[in-house]
Amino acid sequence: MEFRSFKGTKVAEVGLGTWQLGGTEWGNVSEEESYKILQAYVDSGGNFIDTADIYGGGRSEKLIGRFLKSIEQEPHIATKLGRREDDGNGWPQNFTYDFIKKHVEESLERLGIQQIFLDQFHCIPKEQMALGEVFKHIEKIREQGLIKHWGASVETIEEALICLEYDGLASLQVIFNIFRQHTADELFEKAKERDVAIIVRVPLASGLLTGKFTKTTNFPENDHRNFNANGEAFNVGETFSGLPFETGVEIAQKVEAIVSDIPMPQAALRWVLDHPEVTTVIPGASKVSQVKSNVQASELDPLSETVHQQLRLLYDGEIRSQVRGEV
Repeated sequence: MEFRSFKGTKVAEVGLGTWQLGGTEWGNVSEEESYKILQAYVDSGGNFIDTADIYGGGRSEKLIGRFLKSIEQEPHIATKLGRREDDGNGWPQNFTYDFIKKHVEESLERLGIQQIFLDQFHCIPKEQMALGEVFKHIEKIREQGLIKHWGASVETIEEALICLEYDGLASLQVIFNIFRQHTADELFEKAKERDVAIIVRVPLASGLLTGKFTKTTNFPENDHRNFNANGEAFNVGETFSGLPFETGVEIAQKVEAIVSDIPMPQAALRWVLDHPEVTTVIPGASKVSQVKSNVQASELDPLSETVHQQLRLLYDGEIRSQVRGEV
């Protein structure tokens, strides 16, 4: 495993996303399998785990918390807040100082740790970002020592640029993959100038970039690739990067032909890592074999310039115009 700098801390360039461990939006992942996934990741040398307080209504954080008790060296834990709607509360109450602090403290309790390495706003409304009060609130909480760093997970370039205006921002979590290449053009250099880390989510386009799907692939009812394929439940970009499923299957075949002799999932992750502004990429996993495959991307040589050029031509010519939702 190779490591990159996150505000002076070395973090694994291939992290672990744990949306799957919530068990509510990626089909069923048992607790036993969840622990095996976490163990396989740390056994590989990984030290950056990303979660959120809403994954499975706190299930993901609780599983991670129990897992941490079984290992000696604690990995860097990143979580997210701002989207909870429990106890009849949600937007806009979530954005007051009192509620932000409450949600941080409850994440700490579920995780069983004294300080969260990174807490991130979880794709909150653009209007709240523009007001700026949420950033003042979480900076105050950081000063109290409950979190070490704070950042923002965003849906669009516009939202990312708003966040970059505020001092104290440590990271931006963005959708970036072969199907969503323009993010680098419009954001990466600006983030580098501000010493803001880039965390990449949805690197495999919800599995499309594994090359394993066909147009007849079916997903469980409680899998967002079923119930949010067209943005019915939340931002369409979070599922298949906003591409219509059948279109994505067709284009994935063209990507596979370009990367040719490299396994598709690893090539897709290697493509992300070939961008030096990226601090870490956080593919999820519902099986141990997926963890092992993902980590291997860190061991690969960079893709050739020819491959990068061909993938960019494919993006400009066939992909970008078909991506739905705000980007």
